Amino acid sequence: MELPEPVSRPDRRLLLIDGHSLAFRAFFALSRAAEYGNGPAFVTSEGVHTEAVYGFLNTMAKMMRDHEPTHVVVSFDLEGPTLRSQEYEDYKGGRDETPEAFHGQVPRIQSILEALGVPVVTKDGYEADDVLATLAKRGAADDFQVLVFSGDRDAFQMVDDHVTVVYPGRTPSDLKMMDAAAVMEKYKVPPQNYPDLAALTGEQADNLPGVPGVGPGFAAKWIEAYGDVESVLDHADKITGKKGEALRENLDLVRRNRKLNRLETDLDLGFDLVDAALPDPDEAAVNQLFDDLEFGSGLRGRVLDVFAGPDAGPSAAASGIEEVPTVVTAAELNEWLGVDAERETAVRALRHDDDAAQPGGREVTELILARAGVDEKPARAVHVNLVEADAELDSTLGQWLADKSAPKVVVGLKDLWKSLALRGMEFEGAVDDVALSAYLVEPARRHYDLEPLLAQHLDLEVPDIEERTAQDADGQLSLDVADAEVTGTDPEHVRREAELAVASLQLSAFLRDKLQADGQSALLAEMDLPLAKILGRMELTGVAVDRDRVDALIRDLEGPIQQAWDTAQSLVPREEGEPEIKLGSTKQLQTVLFDTLGLPPTKKIKTGYTTSAAALEELLTKVDLDSPGAQFLLALRRWRDTTKLKQIVQGLKTAIKDDDRIHTDYQQTVAATGRLSSTDPNLQNIPVRTEEGRRIRGAFVTGSDAEGPYEALVTADYSQIEMRVMAHLSEDEGLIEAFRAGEDLHRYVGSKVFGVEPEGVTPEMRSKVKAMSYGLVYGLSSYGLSQQLNISVDEARTMMADYFKRFGGVRDFLRGVVDEAREKGYTETIDGRRRYLPDLASDNRQLRQAAERMALNAPIQGSAADIIKKAMIRVDRELEARDLRSRVLMQVHDELVVEAAPGEVDTVSEILRAEMGAAIELSVPLEVNVGVGPDWNAAAH
Repeated sequence: MELPEPVSRPDRRLLLIDGHSLAFRAFFALSRAAEYGNGPAFVTSEGVHTEAVYGFLNTMAKMMRDHEPTHVVVSFDLEGPTLRSQEYEDYKGGRDETPEAFHGQVPRIQSILEALGVPVVTKDGYEADDVLATLAKRGAADDFQVLVFSGDRDAFQMVDDHVTVVYPGRTPSDLKMMDAAAVMEKYKVPPQNYPDLAALTGEQADNLPGVPGVGPGFAAKWIEAYGDVESVLDHADKITGKKGEALRENLDLVRRNRKLNRLETDLDLGFDLVDAALPDPDEAAVNQLFDDLEFGSGLRGRVLDVFAGPDAGPSAAASGIEEVPTVVTAAELNEWLGVDAERETAVRALRHDDDAAQPGGREVTELILARAGVDEKPARAVHVNLVEADAELDSTLGQWLADKSAPKVVVGLKDLWKSLALRGMEFEGAVDDVALSAYLVEPARRHYDLEPLLAQHLDLEVPDIEERTAQDADGQLSLDVADAEVTGTDPEHVRREAELAVASLQLSAFLRDKLQADGQSALLAEMDLPLAKILGRMELTGVAVDRDRVDALIRDLEGPIQQAWDTAQSLVPREEGEPEIKLGSTKQLQTVLFDTLGLPPTKKIKTGYTTSAAALEELLTKVDLDSPGAQFLLALRRWRDTTKLKQIVQGLKTAIKDDDRIHTDYQQTVAATGRLSSTDPNLQNIPVRTEEGRRIRGAFVTGSDAEGPYEALVTADYSQIEMRVMAHLSEDEGLIEAFRAGEDLHRYVGSKVFGVEPEGVTPEMRSKVKAMSYGLVYGLSSYGLSQQLNISVDEARTMMADYFKRFGGVRDFLRGVVDEAREKGYTETIDGRRRYLPDLASDNRQLRQAAERMALNAPIQGSAADIIKKAMIRVDRELEARDLRSRVLMQVHDELVVEAAPGEVDTVSEILRAEMGAAIELSVPLEVNVGVGPDWNAAAH
């Protein structure tokens, strides 16, 4: 079959955009990116969501820049019924409810389009695709090259020699050009027959079911054999087998589908394509709207540029760097460093030696040094190849890197410090780590890579190498550039890295100005930056692990796992020869729990009823413990818990390096509250109170260094640090009195709540009060407390009311912190670390309540996290000041672990007590518990 070849008419090119399709896809793409940390959260300071607006404009600008249309029109679906929904009541009825955050964004897009002068054409009773199909037909008749952006596959029927559909992929920038050949290749039918194919197979997005069992492959063969869908139906008797039978049973369904997916092409729109010519935007109105939405200059530059004509290019970071020389001598490096020596220098690792990875890090092999332009002088950068550097160059570079008076800006201080340390180089003088300052500005992100941060805060884009070099002299794409191998020393690659380094200086200045305005500069300079170096040293050092103890623990866990498995299997009735139940399969568990064993249903989720640990724990409270269902749940819980424990131990075993030490990766920018986290392996998920957990800790032992073995592990942690922070922040006289008197806090609180003498507080009373006290820190409700303690909601409510009668300061604090956060939009720790909570202003009740719980927790947990960080810095400095060989190995929650050298155990214990106790001055004393032993468990206290 001969397919139409697409025309190219750069002088008459019409871009048609399905507005709702683009807005929805932009919204979900940017929302998911924010959720998983690959992009910023597009929310204004007043809590207004702007994902759809930003993504719509950015993608529209990209399409206009890439295709340079001479005419542009946008269409939106209108509220109210359409001819299709009147014909078929369930048309598009299976779609999820529109997310709360999306509401209001389409009108904002339309306001910007109006300010830009872009025509928006709609028609009552019809969908945007009908409007676009009508305009596409007119455009083709007027010899336009027509590009139609639509995420609806029904749009493929518009494709001919003049019309190409721009179809979005998984990301806003992934745009596929679907001409006739592309449609034929993907669906095996020409564009005019795509709706015939869809009529047979159905269209899930429109809630149109197809012929049961008939997929695109069979449908395409029928169309190839017989023609359009009416011809296929006319020949239905000739189609054999179950699929032919299914077709004959669904003739009316197929005809209805074909009627509904046929696009209208002759609508009276009252619009002339002459009025679609590229407009002159109202820049003042555009700027005002962009200011209201808090969009930066880069996006508005890109948007306004595409309406300025075909010569306007993308907004990109312009550093002015023409070339980046490679220094080969110490004299060349000194000459470069001597120019504007007082200015901040970006230090960027270009390459690492992956083949020579050492435990805990990788050596850096190439560096970029860059300084921003000044007084109309361009930015400067230099490339240093450490592998090829001679001793003199290596020494000169090392001296400058170790110079505290030479201000340096980096992205990822901890990793850079480690990479240089592995080469025997000290790194000092860091005035900013852009990732850390960005974390302070926006702590809810998941990742802090430089390029997304540049796009968000400065709207700067550093073009990829392919974008920079992919055009030949005629301006056409060069086909071999994308396949060219780029190495670390490739000049274009070096120049791009240099431009990123210069851009990091610009971003650093922006972020530090914001931190200064927000009163968070000290957190960066005095806490997070010094801590990065300490964490780097801890990671390189690692902690010694006894392999034999780890292996023994894995063996000992296999028995209980098998026993729990066998018990669970024995409780499920099965026919002879029927396979065992897979306890890790949600689907099989749902069948066993709610069908076979007849247990009460849990919370409904997309795949059935949830089998989460929390749901099954609640389920246990509703059934007879002697019943088979309850016994199965108990066996399942034992199997899950023991299997998880074995996985933790196996993860530890895998993480042991050749030096018999584990080198975890401490991360400063993961927890929004400011807490540190660890990965590869995660040391913070090791149980503390179980026998197996204690055995795991017992595998962490003292090791040795070049000078010989160490004597002991010394551990120190804070007693009830979060409750002490609560007492300080709430200024509650009762809590403060209890801590100052050195009483058992929970016994004291229990005596006040239950109205008995302290000695009359039973263990059960104490346990209830402890759960409630810590629960309040995490925003626990009376219902949550009732579930946790297995008591009635009324009893839980009474407990909380009695608690607040006795401790009114806590009540007032908890109420006030949420109100203050709602007014400000953020919470603060004692040291001023912020957590922004825009969802406090959300109309969505669940989002708002979740944000309220975060507001309760963030100041307390965040302050506790800051305290342990300050303690680490003080302890590390004191160990260094006294020239001790002992070293900090681990930080887990509120605990520090130090490997003490022979003869230094008492001194280390003294330092831990003194420095941790002096980390902050609260209205209650900080109590530090210290323990000593040959392994982590033996050192418990």
